[in-house]
Amino acid sequence: MGLLGFASKSAVKKLLERLEVDGMLERTPDGDWAPAPRFFERVIAHEPVPAGVPISTLDDAFDQMTIDRFLISKPSETLLVRVKGDSMINAGIHSGDLAVVERTNQAALGKVVVAVVDDEFTLKTLGRDKDGYHLLPANPNYPVIRPKGKLEIFGVVVGLVRKY
Repeated sequence: MGLLGFASKSAVKKLLERLEVDGMLERTPDGDWAPAPRFFERVIAHEPVPAGVPISTLDDAFDQMTIDRFLISKPSETLLVRVKGDSMINAGIHSGDLAVVERTNQAALGKVVVAVVDDEFTLKTLGRDKDGYHLLPANPNYPVIRPKGKLEIFGVVVGLVRKY
């Protein structure tokens, strides 16, 4: 009540219920109020902006979307992992980026993965040759990682978030 400057609980209740009807808030299983997915929607233009030759202008048509809906298809199996280091720089993955990682213990060759190799985590591309599975950096200053013991897939990178 104090935050909104309302004098009565009924006014706050009406506001919360209106926000729920509009899809901005929802009730949690324990009855608390929480932001609904629509609360986090952002505007996205219908037309992409070229990174090459300029075009005249973008039309004024826009949709709404959430970043989560764009990046994450399995919320309960997805986490963000902060990247540290420059071994994946040529794959466009920079130190400080947030890797969107879908938890799984399987990955296709060529996928960027978070792996546990010899009890240490790393983010690399999964490769395989006659000697077995290995992890490939995307920077020539780093060696291919071949496990001395065990190589486990922790998850597959499905997206990347970078703040400039």
